Amino acid sequence: MKITVFGATGGIGSQLIRQGIARGHAMTAVTRRPVDLGCDVVVAELGDAEAIAGAVAGRDAVLSALGLRVAEMRARRKLDPSARSSVQADGARAQVAAMLATGVRRIVSVDAAGRVADSGDGFVTRFVAKPLLQRLLREGFTDLAVAERVLRDSGLDWTLVSPPRLTDGPQRPYRTVVDRNVRGGGTLSRADVADAMLRALEEPGWVHHRVNVAY
Repeated sequence: MKITVFGATGGIGSQLIRQGIARGHAMTAVTRRPVDLGCDVVVAELGDAEAIAGAVAGRDAVLSALGLRVAEMRARRKLDPSARSSVQADGARAQVAAMLATGVRRIVSVDAAGRVADSGDGFVTRFVAKPLLQRLLREGFTDLAVAERVLRDSGLDWTLVSPPRLTDGPQRPYRTVVDRNVRGGGTLSRADVADAMLRALEEPGWVHHRVNVAY
């Protein structure tokens, strides 16, 4: 497949590039600065509609690993107390616009299991731990919620892959649950998030669903 990756220099994005190449896919990375990733690289800001469309045109799918770490959000807030993270929502809008303009339909995007409490969670997780986490990470989770609405309203063939707390561990077997959190799933490596995102491209039953992944 021909695949374009957003957020390609991050922990998940770099794994997507590495694993995609290993699986024989033709990978294109969208980055804000020139970098050698062993694949085609398109340098573009999310606001550059023409460049983003060029990075997406002719591809079979888009993978989005965009994100902003908590430390980065706090640093931005110190510089500007009114600043709010919108990288996920801005990315989703840019990706959807480019895909609609170029006829590409399949997109898989990273979400976060922590922002949704549901019947898949145990009692303490659902009613104690997650409400606390959601208050702590409200800015990032709000951004993700807006991005989800953008994808759901797009008419495209979208999938959200939602891991719990991320680690830098190696790949190993993990569990997947569609539209419900993974009971007792506390962590997942970035390598396995990437694996699940690439796997989603071959899972038609995951289209238009939120897929939760965890050990």
